[in-house]
This record gives sequence, structure tokens and C-alpha cells, in this order.
Amino acid sequence: MTGSRHPKTALVTGASSGIGAEFARALAERGYSLVLVARRAELMDKLGAELETRFGVTVRPLPADIGGPSGLAKVEERLRADGSGADAPIDLLVNNAGRGGGGSFAEQESDEITAMLDLNVRAVVNLARAVLPAQVARRAAGEHRPMGVINVSSLAGELPVNPGGAMYAGTKAFVTRWSESVAEDVAQHGLHVTAVLAGFARTEMTRDAQDSLPDIAFVPTERIARESLRAWAAGDTTVVPDMRYKAARNLVRAIPRSAFRALVRRRK
Repeated sequence: MTGSRHPKTALVTGASSGIGAEFARALAERGYSLVLVARRAELMDKLGAELETRFGVTVRPLPADIGGPSGLAKVEERLRADGSGADAPIDLLVNNAGRGGGGSFAEQESDEITAMLDLNVRAVVNLARAVLPAQVARRAAGEHRPMGVINVSSLAGELPVNPGGAMYAGTKAFVTRWSESVAEDVAQHGLHVTAVLAGFARTEMTRDAQDSLPDIAFVPTERIARESLRAWAAGDTTVVPDMRYKAARNLVRAIPRSAFRALVRRRK
């Protein structure tokens, strides 16, 4: 059975605040019913009530810690819904939840490294793997509504070297390259996969850096969500939702890797 009798539905991870909450608002404005995933149920309840009142959509909180196996399994099960039961199938997965942190790799705690891999890589891959086969099957059954995945990555993954941020940058480099390849895998089915190369935004993850960076360094979370959704709808495999950061990305690409490493060493 196809999901055509169901409203268009998106699942957003890390939806209790920051970029995830803005994705939820932008999607609700577009008429999407929502499944919100985060650890903090009370914040999701508050956001859900706001969106139902403002936009008349249905919002279902799904409290889960997708950095752990039980929480991840719960969300995977929801993503596999094909519309044959009570749960609407998921048309768009927004893989937004992530974990930051830095420091010299040799000095980082092993638990911190594992936690970052579990949330930034394992959860992103497993959730996409849960929803994409269901979407492919719906396409094969004749359903033609927009479907796919948005993966929130980072421009940190574009840097040739990132001392003090090796783990974070490495996980985000993986998310970007992997997303680009998966996008090609599923394009034949009419599905879109987009990696969002976000710069600095005022979120809980960047709280420690907010006092040391100028306001101009931060991209509004609302802009990130809206430009990302536009890029996804257009079938773009990557998007940098800010002109300044687009220019910075192009500059980094133009500098030879050896020269970039030399610049980093001089700053130490």
C-alpha cells in the first residue's frame, strides 16, 4: 500500500532546539506533519504545541537518545513505516542531531570519541538506511510525492586539516562525502539526498564559542533551515546556506593542501 492517503510527513532529529527546531517550523509552515526526535520531551512538547496552533499540522514527539542502541532502534522502527498501518510513512528525514567537542585527539577521552561516532556517523547512516528502502518501495508502487533525506553536516569537514577538532571534522567530512554518494545511488528512484554544510550558528553546540566570535560569523538558524529545504526540493546534493561561507569554502578549495597545513602550523 502506498502512503498517498497520508499527509506529507517529516521526521526531524535533534528537534528540541536550534537548527532542528527551525527545520520543524519551516516544515510545518509548508504543511508537513511532523515526528520530532530528541532527548528532552518537555521542549518537544512545547514546540509541538506551538506548531499545531500556528500551522494546524499534527506533531508527534518521539523522545529518544539516538546516540544509544535502544533509542536508535526506536526511531529506525518509526522510519520503516510504509503507510500500511496507523503511522504515516516518512517523506523526509532530517538528520540534524549531532555532537560537537574538541581538543587534541591524543588527549580526548575514548568515551567522548565513541559518543561522537555513534551520534554523528552511526545514527545518521542507520536512520537513512531505515527510511530509504521504504521510500524506494513507495516509488516503485507509483507514489510520486517528494521524498528523501537531509543530512546536516558542517563546513568543518571541508578543511584539509583541523587540529583540535579532528574527530568532529572527520565525522562531518564522512557525512558530506557519504551523502553525495548516496544521493547518486537513489537518484534513479527520484529521491533526493542533500548534505547541509552549515557554518557557525547560535546553538547549544556553539555556546562556548559565541562570546569569542563576532556576530557576523553566525548564520541565522532560520536561514539554514529554509535554504536547506529549498536545495533539497531542487535536488541539490550539497548546500552552503550562506554566501559568506560559500566564498570561504571556495577559498579553502583553492588553497593547496600543503599550503593550508603550513598556514595552520604558523598560527600555533
